[in-house]
Amino acid sequence: MREVRWAGPRAFLVECGSLSEVVALHARLRAEPLPGQVEAVAAAATLALSFTHRSAAVAAAGAVRTLAPVAGEAAEARTVEIDVVYDGEDLAEVGELTGLGADGVVRVHAGTEWTGAFGGFAPGFTYLVAEGDPLSVPRRATPRTAVPAGSVAVAGTFSAVYPRSSPGGWQLLGHTDARLWDLDRPEPALVRPGDRVRYRPVRALATLTDARPGGAPTPAAGATAHPALEVVSAGLQSLVQDLGRPGLGDLGVPAAGAADPSSARQANRLVGNGPDAAVVEALLGGLAVRARGTLVLALAGAEVPAVITAAPGRPVGDALRSGGAAADAPGPGRPAAGPGRSVDRLAHRPATRPAPLRAPFALLDGETLELGEPVAGLRAYLAVRGGIDVPAVLGSRSTDTLSGIGPEPLAPGAVLPVGTPASLAAVGLPEPAPAALPRAGRTTVLRVLPGPRADWFGPAGLEVLTGQDWAVGSQSSRVGVRLEAPAGGAPLARRREGELASEAAVAGALQVPPSGLPVLFLADHPVTGGYPVIGVVVPEDLPLAAQLPPGAAVRFALADPDAPVAADAPTDQHASRED
Repeated sequence: MREVRWAGPRAFLVECGSLSEVVALHARLRAEPLPGQVEAVAAAATLALSFTHRSAAVAAAGAVRTLAPVAGEAAEARTVEIDVVYDGEDLAEVGELTGLGADGVVRVHAGTEWTGAFGGFAPGFTYLVAEGDPLSVPRRATPRTAVPAGSVAVAGTFSAVYPRSSPGGWQLLGHTDARLWDLDRPEPALVRPGDRVRYRPVRALATLTDARPGGAPTPAAGATAHPALEVVSAGLQSLVQDLGRPGLGDLGVPAAGAADPSSARQANRLVGNGPDAAVVEALLGGLAVRARGTLVLALAGAEVPAVITAAPGRPVGDALRSGGAAADAPGPGRPAAGPGRSVDRLAHRPATRPAPLRAPFALLDGETLELGEPVAGLRAYLAVRGGIDVPAVLGSRSTDTLSGIGPEPLAPGAVLPVGTPASLAAVGLPEPAPAALPRAGRTTVLRVLPGPRADWFGPAGLEVLTGQDWAVGSQSSRVGVRLEAPAGGAPLARRREGELASEAAVAGALQVPPSGLPVLFLADHPVTGGYPVIGVVVPEDLPLAAQLPPGAAVRFALADPDAPVAADAPTDQHASRED
């Protein structure tokens, strides 16, 4: 019977007896997903499964322990040939490590039929295995900061090709011009799990350019007859986000999406959009956008001061008079005209006015909305009625900062087209602010569940994790929140030595590198990782985690995975508090 290791309330790792069992079980669950299954990500010794809700995960955990790995006939595998120039920097060293010499390594590597086992490191990066493990070499003692795109490499008993330039510690045997990941193909990944791969030695190749894999450039500046938002200033980082692209982890594609999905949903709800409409996620304010056409917007997330400025040389009253019925209609910040309060009287308002938070408001043609620095929280979400209508990549308009998939980060001059609003979709009423947002100098309590590798740290490790306030580091990002031990505190200490085989991780995972300082994974986290995960923050608390600013503190509290929680709403159990 297989062992199950929980990774939060809705996901778990299945430990298998061999890589071949992992591959076979993964193939079955891809062909016949369990009820509620979202992801199935294979790794060297485990298969990670995640589900839409807790009850589906519990039922699946019981079923998968004895599930037969093969049901019916597997889909026919493809054979992929990859031309390789064997001129890698580590070829001679691998020859010495194996005793084969450089020529012998080439002969064995090219003469072996390899099989795609699993992905996960990056989009298009597929771990290849071969019967009998013909090449077995350690990773480099010091990883390279940048491995060129197209590098053909080996590590452990695996072979692979780097689809794009990235850090890496594998031994380089040569290079290829094959495109391992190309969004212009019906199947973007050249090699998928189950495919057979043969390397073919050649003398020379065409030049390989390290093209960005996203397939969706920043919308270009220029005139447009359709409603749009023009970016005047992008601030520190402003990105297009929706609810992400879950379900592609086995190809190495992170789910991405809004770091604080609760706030993205709220902003969309206020303007009458569906929950998955694309919004703008702005980090630490600084975003400024100008309306092309009269638009309905809403802000949610971080507590940001926001101001609307009239178009240059055009008083606010002129814009109101030319805005038609929408401009005259009552709404948040726009009282109805009546006795003693006519549209002409409104013409004498100042050229700037504040924009409300968590309430819909109009941004008239030519007006500019500018966000200031948050007083609480970190990320603000700007929704526009109709949604940001940039091209979708792999079913999502989200920017993935780790893999580069999706639209480029916003820049001044970019024009964001606005989609057509759904018919009869009502604009929402103002909504209250969350109970508390994280602030610098305050402690936010996040609920956490042990595992899946809590045994690497033991009870003492969990006591350290939950017994002190961790500081939010300045190097945090959408990939994860980097935590630092407080003055007089202690990092996490392992009680097990050795190296953990790479395995899948989920959003909310607390991965612990050798420093003992945990990293709390957010939306753009890598699909797999090689450091043990001591615990996982419950999904309902991840919106708060995404709003942690540098200088804030975090305390972790052990949770009950079956305790009822209020989705998308902070509770008294995880509010911020003053120190």
